[in-house]
Amino acid sequence: MSFESFSDFLAMGGHGLYVWLSYGVAALIFIANIVLPMTKKKQIVKKHQQRLKRESVA
Repeated sequence: MSFESFSDFLAMGGHGLYVWLSYGVAALIFIANIVLPMTKKKQIVKKHQQRLKRESVA
């Protein structure tokens, strides 16, 4: 499939909104699948460190 110009490429024959929106949603999901577990791991590690610190003092 060839396009006459870059704006034609972005428009995708009138379906550009749906195509680019689906790519954007997919990208957000991929990013969330990377970032959310990392932040959750940091929270869990911090919680366990605090618990170990509390138990070692007591």
